[in-house]
Amino acid sequence: MAEQLYTIPVNDAFTTDCECPICEMNRQLERNAIDYTMGPSYMEDDNRAMTDEQGFCAHHVRMLYAEKNRLGLALMLKTHTDKTIRDLKALSTGKPVVSGGLFKKQASSSVSDYIKRLEDSCFICNRMKETSMRYIDTIFHLWKKEPEFREKFANCKGFCTYHYGILYDEGSVKLPKDAYAEFQEILNKTYFAGMERVNGDIGWFIDKFDYRFKDEPWKNAKDSLPRGIIKTNHTIIES
Repeated sequence: MAEQLYTIPVNDAFTTDCECPICEMNRQLERNAIDYTMGPSYMEDDNRAMTDEQGFCAHHVRMLYAEKNRLGLALMLKTHTDKTIRDLKALSTGKPVVSGGLFKKQASSSVSDYIKRLEDSCFICNRMKETSMRYIDTIFHLWKKEPEFREKFANCKGFCTYHYGILYDEGSVKLPKDAYAEFQEILNKTYFAGMERVNGDIGWFIDKFDYRFKDEPWKNAKDSLPRGIIKTNHTIIES
């Protein structure tokens, strides 16, 4: 039953005019996570304990800095750096540090070990991760239960390479063999059609810089670079 909680965002994404519905779902998920982090939640002890321990990746700290709540970000950075200084001072003198939360029951015995764990963690990434995988589960739930969704899936503009790979692999686990064969056929057709379409648009974008084609129409090439970035890097470039 919990899977069905995500049918609305999944269906909405597959009706959106986008190059990868999963990227579109994650874009909204990321926006919600940023709003949550910079909202009243940063004053809650449980959330502050997690941001203190997990910190933020470079991508998400830039997004947080772009928000209006500079005081909230300053408070989170202050307590996070307090903890980092305290832990690294202990480790630098040979004392082990046992982390809680994300790193529960995991002890850092060296400075490099601690920093690697910290560099690999992000409060927003971790908040997004579980829901993002539930979106994938929901796609297969809808595929099995709703013929209308299968039609939406087949008619979308395809997927980025990263999410194509996830669907390709997860389908073999979440669908019976016969159903997976059908899914794989439609997934491949949709993915390659979308990639070839965008590839062609990028090619025409390049050709337009040749004086021989300067008076030719742009067709669908003007926005081919941000669409190509979605396809190849599963990153949405905001206009």
